[in-house]
Amino acid sequence: MKATSPGDIAVSVQDLEKKFGNFTAVNRINFEVKRGEIFGFLGPNGAGKSTTIRMLCGIISPTSGSGQVDGYDITKEQDKIKEHIGYMSQKFSLYNDLTVGENIDFYSGIYNIPREERKSRFEETVRTAGLEGMTSNLTVTLAGGWKQRLALGCALLHKPRVIFLDEPTSGVDPITRANFWGIIKQLASKGVTVFVTTHYMDEAENCNRMVLIYHGTIIAMGTPGEMKTSCMKNDVLEITVPDSQDWLKRITEIEGVKEAALFGAAIHAVVYDSSKTVPAIKKALRTEKAGDFTVNKIVPSLEDVFVSQIENYDREHKPE
Repeated sequence: MKATSPGDIAVSVQDLEKKFGNFTAVNRINFEVKRGEIFGFLGPNGAGKSTTIRMLCGIISPTSGSGQVDGYDITKEQDKIKEHIGYMSQKFSLYNDLTVGENIDFYSGIYNIPREERKSRFEETVRTAGLEGMTSNLTVTLAGGWKQRLALGCALLHKPRVIFLDEPTSGVDPITRANFWGIIKQLASKGVTVFVTTHYMDEAENCNRMVLIYHGTIIAMGTPGEMKTSCMKNDVLEITVPDSQDWLKRITEIEGVKEAALFGAAIHAVVYDSSKTVPAIKKALRTEKAGDFTVNKIVPSLEDVFVSQIENYDREHKPE
């Protein structure tokens, strides 16, 4: 296997920590992101995702530890980082009282795009965002998905080699999310490093690698495939049964069930040994006349992995 050279690394952090008073938002985390990689930074709300991304973007300073973004030090060269990265926040950072074209022109000035290049960059941004014929529209009139595309286009105006997307698809419909991820994949294919935070587990499948952060601590790391194998030591069962909500607690009490959670109308149960637990669950459902049911061993989803990892963390860090 070819060794990774320092020049192949777009983002790296070493024992990165951020405290707000006595509260530790980010707890001495370590990771690297390769150039041209789609890197997912995943976790529930309040896990430390946005705090980390703000440190990497030079917006806030870490309490301790170190990091580099595109070769620049996150504690000493914050202004350089801001000049050379793209950043799209959850709120899109657009001016609603400006037209689409005026927003693009405004950000061209912010990023100091040379005047002789502004026309071509303007046209490229409109094409990337799919906003042809809409440049005179007031931004406030755009639907969420179109605002999202415009914000991404503006973040790419200065052709950054690294772009940070903080919950970029929050609040938009599934079709728009899918289209947005199509753009992200195109960027990565051209060598742009994409660092994206999300809490949508189906989106995480698009990442080359990812980490799961919880309570400021990285509790899992790997490719989507690795997360489902090396990070998931137990079997996962899918149980369909009428009134699944009512059955959830009963399932968790069956011997051999480590944990269980609702996934849509079904129950996903993590078990120690499916060869023993499947018969036990079926017996319980028959005995209590549950009606029509199925119990099948399945390949774990990323959501299964993350729920299990978070449950493990909570068990191991439960106050005595």
